[in-house]
Amino acid sequence: MFFSILLLAHFQAAIIPILLGIRSINKFKHLSKNKFLPSGFIFLGLASISEMIDHTQTSWVYVDHSSFFNWLFYSFLSLGLTCLSISVVKNKFIQTTNFCISLCSIISYFLFDKSIALLFQVIISIFLIINWQRVFKDWVFILYPIFGIFFTTFFGTRLSISGDQFWHILIGPSGTISVITFYLVLKRSNKKFS
Repeated sequence: MFFSILLLAHFQAAIIPILLGIRSINKFKHLSKNKFLPSGFIFLGLASISEMIDHTQTSWVYVDHSSFFNWLFYSFLSLGLTCLSISVVKNKFIQTTNFCISLCSIISYFLFDKSIALLFQVIISIFLIINWQRVFKDWVFILYPIFGIFFTTFFGTRLSISGDQFWHILIGPSGTISVITFYLVLKRSNKKFS
């Protein structure tokens, strides 16, 4: 029973972002860089798929380790957040800076270790929050840092410290709520900018 719930928690974390990516193709035309939105959502779904594949190597027990699929997880996560961030930015310098930070996150995983890659991901998230809040000014967006950063970090830390796999079940749905938040803010902005 527990394994089924764990599998479902991961499966939904992969499918929902991909479906939202497909739904956002050729939508939200009020954003000048809306072409990056589908890629952003789909990369987040691919991150979850990479994590699922990585879990098959550890019998679905969370293990804090470095591996090729763990690197793919962090890489797709970085690319997804970066694409979402630059989708609302017109300034080429800010776009380039975002991509460079994402590239640093991807490369640093192998050159140094996962903790350095995570540091770059924190910077990516800060850029994303600033960019989206400046453009949309939507109170709903507060759900992203609450669920996508605070709760996922809290659950992940509890999992690492305790080893209790119960916390593992909560990470995927928490991340999905943050992904749905992006889409909800986009839909709300469609009405506001129309």
